[in-house]
Amino acid sequence: MTEIKKIAVLGAGLMGHGIAQVATQVGKYEVNLRDVEQRFVDSGVSMIRESLQRFVKKGQLTEADLDATLARIHPTLDLKEAVANADLIIEAVPENLELKKATFREVDSYAPSHAIIASNTSSVSITEMASATKRPERVCGMHFFNPPQLMKLIEVIRGAKTSDATIETILAVAHRMEKETVLVKKDSPGFIVNRILIPALNEAVALCYEGVADRDDIDKAIKLGLNWPMGPLMLLDYIGSDTTLAIAEVLTKELDPKFHPTTGLKQMAKAQLLGRKTGKGFYDWTQK
Repeated sequence: MTEIKKIAVLGAGLMGHGIAQVATQVGKYEVNLRDVEQRFVDSGVSMIRESLQRFVKKGQLTEADLDATLARIHPTLDLKEAVANADLIIEAVPENLELKKATFREVDSYAPSHAIIASNTSSVSITEMASATKRPERVCGMHFFNPPQLMKLIEVIRGAKTSDATIETILAVAHRMEKETVLVKKDSPGFIVNRILIPALNEAVALCYEGVADRDDIDKAIKLGLNWPMGPLMLLDYIGSDTTLAIAEVLTKELDPKFHPTTGLKQMAKAQLLGRKTGKGFYDWTQK
């Protein structure tokens, strides 16, 4: 099993900054946080600081804890610098197979030979991403849930060539971050959660667009009827209609036409009504 001391997180966006925060705040790891533009890096660090300040206000962290956590985060634009001394690289770039494969290929050329490369993907094939590297046995999925600072689950996904030692290492890292884990034994699109969730979100959009019920009643019905902590349309705004659409399209292509995204979901994505990330989706997120 590989000893993990330093982690590189690639992508400082909605998921990446949260993963970096958990790794350094809870896991106490040194973290290199990398993105392609300075504004993305700055935004990621700013979101981490704001999140930590909320923990301080709730009495769950001290100011000293906040300062120590931020001190363990090392922002950078340089990919080689980010991964050259990392034991674990967690990729959190957009859900685009070619982009992810290109990232894996480049990371593979810079990272130490012992380093593990894990993807936070929610739908893309771990096996295919691993094929872009010369270390497929050291590649796996490490799927966090949004927001990583609060959600307890990590899906650990085994690729076709992932070694037992890699899985054991990732499980140990996840547990050090105080997360619960589930092991996806076979690299199947959507893994466990999204294979069940995406059809439910897709159907909720259809109900709304067909005028069967209003947004609030759809969310209320599922919250009270199925005991979800939030309704499917609000959850979709948290995930993003673009991300939901991308996963639905992968499931449709790789598994079964039954996962085909509804017209309403496609229209939401086309209109950039992505939810929290653009300020508007099914709900208005511009007002705090």
